[in-house]
Amino acid sequence: MTDLPDLPDFAFEAAALARGLTCICGVDEAGRGPLCGPVVAAAVTLVRDRIPDGLNDSKKLTAKRRAELYDLIHQSADVGVGIASVEEIHIHNILRASHLAMTRAISALRRTADHVLIDGNMIPQGLSVSAEAIVQGDGRSLSIAAASIVAKVTRDRIMVDLAQQHPGYGWEHNAGYATKDHVDALRNLGVTPHHRRSFKTIHNILYQEN
Repeated sequence: MTDLPDLPDFAFEAAALARGLTCICGVDEAGRGPLCGPVVAAAVTLVRDRIPDGLNDSKKLTAKRRAELYDLIHQSADVGVGIASVEEIHIHNILRASHLAMTRAISALRRTADHVLIDGNMIPQGLSVSAEAIVQGDGRSLSIAAASIVAKVTRDRIMVDLAQQHPGYGWEHNAGYATKDHVDALRNLGVTPHHRRSFKTIHNILYQEN
């Protein structure tokens, strides 16, 4: 019998509270890897006695469970969402655009956070509050797990809307990632304004067309 994988907990948040900080939010993004669409970040400040059951890294949850938890998080927590556009990804690069989305998500919270837990190994430049980066944080911190769910669901819904405007690419189910059906559609239907032209796959297709 194998051990069950560890679930995220409230240890990082509790440690910050013990240091005298009072408003701790978790931050994560969705959409760094796809060939098209914006990158979306979420910031979530949980209320300790109202944390929804079952929070986990969004990648470990079914779409149905993510949607359920998305609603529960919005009902019980302070949530901010930030978006960086395809144009901003082109101008700044995907990492910098992801950090822009993160800072916008933090700014969108109703209550200003005094400490931020960020998924990954980098803290966005220019952040005006104390922060710590947590590698694989979406599987370790409940606040970051909640943020990962909000970011993922928000972005998936954006891609479903874009799929209705640009049918044939399969964005409603591939979320803009480089699946076979998406790449085949790129070659057959061409590049849309929502594709990230600085990404190698898109750049190569455009180069071949020229």
